[in-house]
Amino acid sequence: MTITAQKLTPEVLLAAPRRSPGVPNATGELVLYTVSTYSFDSHSKTAQIRVLNLKEGTSHLVSEDSAASEPIWIAEQEIAYVKSLDHGASALVAQHVFNPNESNTIQRFGGSINSLKAKPLSTDKVAFCCAALTTPDGRMYSPAAEPKSYTSAKIYTSLFVRHWDSWNTENKNSLWYGQLNKVDGKWTLGNSELTNLLAGTRLHSPVPPFGGTGDFDISTTGIVFVAKDPDLNHARTTKTDLYFVPLNSYLDQPTFPQIVKTGALRGYSLSPVFSNDGKQVAFLRMKSQQYEADKTRLLLIPDVTDLSNVQEFYATEDGKGGWDYKPDWLIWSHDDKELYVAAEKHARVVLWKLPSSPLEAKSLPTPIHEDGSVAEARVLGKGSSLLITTRSRVESSNYSILDPASKSTTIISSSSRQGKTFALSKSQCQEIWFNGSKGYPIHALVTLPSTFDSSKKYPLAFFIHGGPQGAWGDDWSTRWNPAVFAEQGYVVVSPNPTGSTGYGQDHTDAIQNNWGGDPYIDLVKCFEFLEEEVNYIDTTRAVALGASYGGYMINWIQGHDLGRKFKALVCHDGVFSTLNQWSTEELFFPEHDFGGALWENREGYEKWDPAKHVGNWATPQLVIHNELDYRLPISEGLAMFNVLQARGVPSKFVMFPDEHHWVLKPENSLVWHREVLNWINKYSGISEKN
Repeated sequence: MTITAQKLTPEVLLAAPRRSPGVPNATGELVLYTVSTYSFDSHSKTAQIRVLNLKEGTSHLVSEDSAASEPIWIAEQEIAYVKSLDHGASALVAQHVFNPNESNTIQRFGGSINSLKAKPLSTDKVAFCCAALTTPDGRMYSPAAEPKSYTSAKIYTSLFVRHWDSWNTENKNSLWYGQLNKVDGKWTLGNSELTNLLAGTRLHSPVPPFGGTGDFDISTTGIVFVAKDPDLNHARTTKTDLYFVPLNSYLDQPTFPQIVKTGALRGYSLSPVFSNDGKQVAFLRMKSQQYEADKTRLLLIPDVTDLSNVQEFYATEDGKGGWDYKPDWLIWSHDDKELYVAAEKHARVVLWKLPSSPLEAKSLPTPIHEDGSVAEARVLGKGSSLLITTRSRVESSNYSILDPASKSTTIISSSSRQGKTFALSKSQCQEIWFNGSKGYPIHALVTLPSTFDSSKKYPLAFFIHGGPQGAWGDDWSTRWNPAVFAEQGYVVVSPNPTGSTGYGQDHTDAIQNNWGGDPYIDLVKCFEFLEEEVNYIDTTRAVALGASYGGYMINWIQGHDLGRKFKALVCHDGVFSTLNQWSTEELFFPEHDFGGALWENREGYEKWDPAKHVGNWATPQLVIHNELDYRLPISEGLAMFNVLQARGVPSKFVMFPDEHHWVLKPENSLVWHREVLNWINKYSGISEKN
């Protein structure tokens, strides 16, 4: 589906097709992907499964069943996908991508399967693994099979009580595996059932709330996965270990998972990936077991038959590691001689190349793609080329072929024609550096209107990111999209102050016990730089917006001098008081960032409490908060609004009862955009002066 817009508005942004990363088949000739759209006229969503023929440059519709999702390749021209059924049930369906008549239901399940992975074993046998919610006795959870309850009571005697947007139950994630066989032209499930890999182990994977296919991998030698340490309190620690279960056949019963020990590295384990021959595993791990933004280290198991031999890339005697960027995910080259690693650098997700052996990795990784942000990379066929999916501030989805040796890329498909569909161009994307609180340069992205005229002055939209260990990136978003605000007539400045990722671990770590300190000074210095050095920005018509920690900073700014520099503020799901941080669910977060538990370091919590400065609140403020936000409960938003109203400060409260820490439903998102834009436009005078 192709659209063309004269201007990127919230309606255009939210109704535009959303395309998944591309996945090539075994020959590298076809690329599998999904496309979803939303119609504000019919208030309905459409979903398609499609394949792109790389030789012909044509796209072919495979399915437009809205109940079909998560397609994966199981043969050269055949896929499997999940079909949602009534009452929480699901089915695994096989289909030929060019012949819809060659389709069959492989198996029906009483529960909902997700996070599918497959690996061909032969022309008619495929290893298969997926995730599903599982009962304490090891059965796949089936909502229809549950007895009716006549009470809504929830009773807990330990943590977690709730996580992200749901109250926890006794049912947990587990991995289920089996073998798909092709018999008489139809795909079937060996033994007519999947096997629970984790039954009786006390282990659960993928790890909630965001775990998926990145938490496990499969090969001809077995399955690796990450899981929380069952003997630790999951709300107060981040420790997830890597485990390996050897399998001679995907029809066999599993042995007990073998843990992979990594010495002093005891934090999150991430992104395990088998080599193509299934003999090695590369993965990531953090050191601290109470810090979600610690630096990930790249590790290798050279031989899965000897899990005691784990090697670290770029290890140093001081334990800090010799490479200062943080790998997010990785893949192996076609010949297993190299690794391609994604790591954030200066607001972009860069793809790097290095030898697959730590013993051969004498120099630091080489960047091979630095334009925009790489969302995913896949080896293309049996050769050395990669299919990469990238995004940027003006491009929602781009498929390119990358030659790792020459670093050259060839664009094969752009969902928005490099931004032209939205009337956007790369010329709108700029950046600045300014001296921060510690004297070294701080980076900020600048997004200009498509009609930008350097001789004119534009009001400022000052974006403050969440995390706080996060960053604004040259990436596409349907939530905080700077181009939408730029097309209203703002120059959008998105700084990455102290605490931001992608600028070295010291820059990230420096926000600990420092929430309203150096980060605030960095923002002040950014604003002063814009006042003094950027002549096309009218800082007298500035507005500031932030969510999560960005919402905390909005409230901190509101109580300090910088708050009087803005005409209006927007706080989405922010922090009213740091003393309330123990109402969150992942308690390891405040324990780390505020130097201990509330009773251990109350002084540290109080030092950076925005509520201490509510007597200074005076700038008009829009407060948005969501009922299902269990990370920062809605009482935080209500407290902000109550204070603003009691002080007579112009303010508005917008609440979404069916959203969590983010606003995702299209109709709600449209209201969010309209309320935010109406608020800031009113106070910046953009409708009158733009």
